[in-house]
Amino acid sequence: MIVRRLAILGVALVALPVLPTAVRAQDLRVVETWPADKAKIASQSEGFFVRFDRPVDHIRSTLEIRRDGKIMQTLHPRLKAAPEMLFARVPALEPGDYTLGWTVTALDGANVIQGEIAFSVAANKSTPH
Repeated sequence: MIVRRLAILGVALVALPVLPTAVRAQDLRVVETWPADKAKIASQSEGFFVRFDRPVDHIRSTLEIRRDGKIMQTLHPRLKAAPEMLFARVPALEPGDYTLGWTVTALDGANVIQGEIAFSVAANKSTPH
């Protein structure tokens, strides 16, 4: 009986390191972004975010604002954001077409995932006097 329990315990201990890697980083999926893909936004925004279906490593992940293929700003996500969300404040942007790109490191540190969405900033309309 003791030998059987030790055998079961041994199998359980050997399996423990395998269980967390069963959910691989390539299974990480984007659930929501702000702005949404192909959205038109005002020049001033409260911030940008990418929400995933599970927690990500905020310290080793980045967001980038690109225009015409050039990096305009590299944003470092706030550490106090929700565990599954990369969030960063963004200063006002000039009117035009942009890309929000992300490089996300999974919590296991094994995989890095990249993605992007396109968005545009609307020109401010002046009000007639």
